[in-house]
Order: sequence, then C-alpha cells, then structure tokens
Amino acid sequence: MLQREFWIITFTIGFFLSCTKNEEEPLNVLAGGKTTVFVENSNSFQFPAPNLTIEELEQHRLGDQAFDAIFVTAPATNNSGLGPLFNQSACGSCHPKNGRSVFSENPGDLAGLLFRLSITGKGPHGEPLAVPGFGGQLQTKANLGKPAEANVDYQFKYVNGTFADGELYELRQAIFSLTNSYIPIPGGTLISPRMAPPVFGLGLLEFISESEILKNEDIQDSNGDGISGKANWVWDIQKSSIQLGRFGWKAGQPDLVQQAAAAYNEDMGVTNPLFKSESSTGQLQQDSLKDDPEIDQELLEQTAFYTRSLAVPAPRNQSDPTIQNGKRLFIKIGCEKCHLSSFKTGVSPFLFLSNQSIQPYTDLLLHDMGDALSDGRPDFNASGNEWRTPPLWGIGLTLLVNGHTHFLHDGRARNLQEAILWHEGEAKSSRDQFKKLNKSERSAILKFILSL
Repeated sequence: MLQREFWIITFTIGFFLSCTKNEEEPLNVLAGGKTTVFVENSNSFQFPAPNLTIEELEQHRLGDQAFDAIFVTAPATNNSGLGPLFNQSACGSCHPKNGRSVFSENPGDLAGLLFRLSITGKGPHGEPLAVPGFGGQLQTKANLGKPAEANVDYQFKYVNGTFADGELYELRQAIFSLTNSYIPIPGGTLISPRMAPPVFGLGLLEFISESEILKNEDIQDSNGDGISGKANWVWDIQKSSIQLGRFGWKAGQPDLVQQAAAAYNEDMGVTNPLFKSESSTGQLQQDSLKDDPEIDQELLEQTAFYTRSLAVPAPRNQSDPTIQNGKRLFIKIGCEKCHLSSFKTGVSPFLFLSNQSIQPYTDLLLHDMGDALSDGRPDFNASGNEWRTPPLWGIGLTLLVNGHTHFLHDGRARNLQEAILWHEGEAKSSRDQFKKLNKSERSAILKFILSL
C-alpha cells in the first residue's frame, strides 16, 4: 500500500511540475511533448510521464518492478530462469536509473557493455549469422557449474590532435580482446561492443510514423548535402514480416516488446514467448530443465510499457545567450542534419503518446560514421560503418544521473567533445567545422548540447 501511495505522490508531483512550468516556458523546452517533466536531479530519468491516467500509472509501476527485478537460477519461486549464460541479472543493471551505462574500469565486470557476435553472411530474414558455439552475443557470466563463454580484456589506444586555434586534444579508444574462451572462437568472428543506452522517451520514438522517418531518408544523397541516411529493415517476430528498425545502436529492433524480449533472452538468459530457446541452445552450458518460456507475454508487455511511459526531462536554460548561440552554431555546422530536433508522433494505442510534438534530436536513420567508429559487423541493412543517430534529449543530465560522461556505442568518448571529434564519414564535414571554431564557439556548442 505504501508503495502504491508513493507512486501516486510521484505522479502528482511530476504532473504538477510539468503543468506549472509549461505555462511559463516556451514550446521548445517540451522535449517530450506532454510527457515532459521539469525535474533536474539524480532521478531525472525515472519519472512516469505526467499525462498518464491512474490506470496507466499502475501499469507503469508494475513495469518498473519488472525492469528492476533481479533474476535467479531455476528453480525458484520468484524471478526464476537466469542463465545458464548471461551478462547481467536485471534490466536495471545495464540501464542504471534508466540512464546510460558507465564504461567499466574493471574488465571483470563490464556493467552495461556487451558484445554482439556474428560470422560473415546473413540469415533467412537478413539477420546476422550466429557464431557456432557462441550464438549472437557473448555471455561473460554463467550459472554455478557452467563455464562462461569468454572473458574480456582491453587496452587503451590514444589519438592526439590539434584544433585550428592551436589547442591540443586527446582521444581514447579501448581495444578489446576475448580471453579464456570455453572453446576456441571461430576465425573471422565479427565482434561489436555495445554500451547500454538510456531508456526514457522510447515510446515516443516507437510511434513516430514510418512515413515521417522515411521522408528524411536520402540513400543516394540526391540533395548533395553529404548526408545519406537510410532506414534499417529488420525482422519482426510478432508480425512475421520485415519492418522498420528503430531501436538499438544499429536500429536492429522494430518495437519495444521485441527489444525487451531480446534483452531478456540474450542479456539474462531468460526465455520468453518471442525467444523460446535458451541463448545457450546447442552448447555444453545448455540446461535440461523443461521450464521454457521462463517469463510470459504479460511480463514482456509490462517491461515494454515501462520504457514507453517514462517521462522525458526538459532541456534547461534555453534563454541563456551562450546556449542560444551554441544552438545556432550546432545548426550552422550541420549537426541537425542527422540530429533532427523536431518530430510529431502519430496515432498510438497509448493516448499519452499520440500526436505529441517532440524534440529528440535524432532521425532514427543509419549513417556512415567512418572507419574510426566502425565495428566491421553488418546488422540487417546496416554496414559495419553505419550507426543509428542516437537521441540527444536528456544527454546533459548524464553526469548528474549516472555519474559519468561516457558516450558513443563503445563508451570510448570520455566527454561530449571527444564524441564529436570521433565523428567521420557523413559527419566529417561537421566535425572539421567544429575543429575550426574558436574555443568560445566550441564551448557554446557543448553548452547547448549539455542543456538538452
């Protein structure tokens, strides 16, 4: 009862804060439309959307419980089914406070860093081919008595450079290696490190209409602006058809239910109605229990609803002259060509997500980011060099919420400036223009991004 009252109080406070500020603030701070909250503290990513009904708030609460539930090995009364192979034991372990995972200084516990694996070629639906004996994702942990697939180690490589005004900079990249594998890793295995991203605002991205996304696609760069974003088309298990990819670093998942189902299966070794076989199927770690699927469709839907119904934090200090100048420069050097500021969601079965004007700063399309950021691993239509544009909303709260400023798909960037300087490929022109700016102009752009 106390927990329910807490959630109602939280909902009421979030709703009050949003409504009060919305009367005072201009439209451009409503990053999540009516799902926006005006809270700037270490819990900024954990509020339910303020436009939920009381019934939806209860669904959100149940989803929150599912998201934070710690799974244990079977048999067990609650949260049974962890493993036999896994990376973490709860969704919240990879997405702390619903935010961005830290790049771990301890290779023995990688936090929210995982490694996708495949061999050359494509499956029947265009998907990456699993690695014999390892599957599609490396699991670095295992149930008692079972061997993990491998350990991970890394060494740092440093790259030095100079801005046009003479200021020096240093970039850092982790070079990963897989060690102590339980069987030899097949030659030619493609390995892609992936950091766990934030999970708020995903419902809004899920219900941007396909046509709104595709109108920004320009595969042949017909307008000659150097930007040739393209959609990823992926296999939708529930619809048994190819659908637009929206989620994941390479837009490899079509919706939030499948995103959650894949994470349960690969990250925690928990079988479910969409992925009914253990991730260790065919390997010596496979268990002989007859308990699959280990969670049901209702739990999947609860988890997906939780990520759909999280509030989006409002940008801050938008009347600050330096931030306004930073935004002008952000647009001038071409950053907004991929990090599109504005969309409107379509009609959704969830009314709180319908027809919302939002500012996510993403186009949800794939872009060639150059060889330096390449993982060399195709994923459906995405090449090794191509990555989906990540949203920027809430990015400036990362330090406050998660205690770090590690960015990009493998966490190599230690701050936003390093993230910008790693941009190549289609973003090379913007990166080079950033390098030519003077220090105050560079700082203005960074201050603007940190205000989102």
